[in-house]
Amino acid sequence: MLQDLVLALRLQALDRKIAILDKEIATLPKYTAEIEKRLEGHKRRLEGDRSALAANQRDRKKMEGDIQLHQAKLSKLREQMAAAKTNDHYKAFQNEISFIDGEVRKCEDKILVLMEQSEPLEKNVKAAEISLKTEEKDVEAAKIKAHDRTAIDQKEVAELKAERKTVAEQMPPKLYTEYERVRKKSKNTPIADATDGRCSACQIALRPQFFQDLRRQDQVMFCESCSRLLTYNPVVDVAADASATQQIA
Repeated sequence: MLQDLVLALRLQALDRKIAILDKEIATLPKYTAEIEKRLEGHKRRLEGDRSALAANQRDRKKMEGDIQLHQAKLSKLREQMAAAKTNDHYKAFQNEISFIDGEVRKCEDKILVLMEQSEPLEKNVKAAEISLKTEEKDVEAAKIKAHDRTAIDQKEVAELKAERKTVAEQMPPKLYTEYERVRKKSKNTPIADATDGRCSACQIALRPQFFQDLRRQDQVMFCESCSRLLTYNPVVDVAADASATQQIA
């Protein structure tokens, strides 16, 4: 194979590897941002559970305070009722005591409901706190790993670019210019195989004389359709090769 084509193939391999690493380097910060975003979402849900539990506890405390106020009022009313001088006054005290007793029962019922609601809230908060601690450790480990991976990739890219510069300098300037032109428009695929009379990239049939010239492999040639550099890659006849091997044996 022509040395210029060998250099072009090596350049293509380097360009593809650099592109893969550049993509990974660009992706890692996005990955880190995504896992941090998920972590923040879990923190917000935990804060929501904590807020709900705190509100539940405040409501219970308020109900307990209301009961204490009602009981103090009941005690005072009972003292007053004992000193009532008429039946009307006595019945009035009874009615008010009955009403306040009803208010106490309402508060007690609400407290029971709040207690039932608080149990799953407490479980959710405890479970979320444990889960969050584990996730925070995992996220921190992932961030360190991503940072280390980025450093490794950046070092490798620098080495590959240095090698690429060396290879490019060995190529004829005109060929390198054409290689770069095709590479930029073909997404790092500036070279294609010519197999069975066709360009493997664009699948356009090559002119018979063009293909014959390419088979000689004595010059760098470009696809007349897609402009890629072409390498001659003959079709392997497996059956014929096997038959020939048997005859030799």
